[in-house]
Amino acid sequence: MSTPHAVPADKRFRVLEVTMKRHQYRQDTLIEVLHKAQEVFGYLEDDVLAYVARGLKLPLSRVYGVATFYHLFSLKPKGKHTCVVCLGTACYVKGSQQLLDDIDHELHIKPGETTADGEISLVTARCIGACGIAPAVVYDDEVCGKQSSSMVLAKLQELVKP
Repeated sequence: MSTPHAVPADKRFRVLEVTMKRHQYRQDTLIEVLHKAQEVFGYLEDDVLAYVARGLKLPLSRVYGVATFYHLFSLKPKGKHTCVVCLGTACYVKGSQQLLDDIDHELHIKPGETTADGEISLVTARCIGACGIAPAVVYDDEVCGKQSSSMVLAKLQELVKP
């Protein structure tokens, strides 16, 4: 199958094109293609989403919908470190909203934002499947349970130390 559209000069688009070609431009490989795009670009910029939509012959609204539905995808540059606060029922009942409030108070970021220095991105998830250790927080892919505000803030400070 031939390339369905022109590949921009940026070599990262070439990697994305190869990925779509390997998947034979099948629409049902959208999530795999978006994972590769985020791996290559760091986040899913508008032009990357449009490129994927054209390549897989999907409406941009569908590509955008998938990219915004899954918390693993990011439409903005991420910080060096990621903090995911679970907002599932068990975590919420055990205080995850307070954790978010205290992070905002201390670091001045809300979910979906990154600190001004680019160190920490704050994300929320509907459920991370760690209900037995609620409230749970994921720091750079490490799940930690029974978190308190002081534990969260100490861990975030530890992550940004040189």
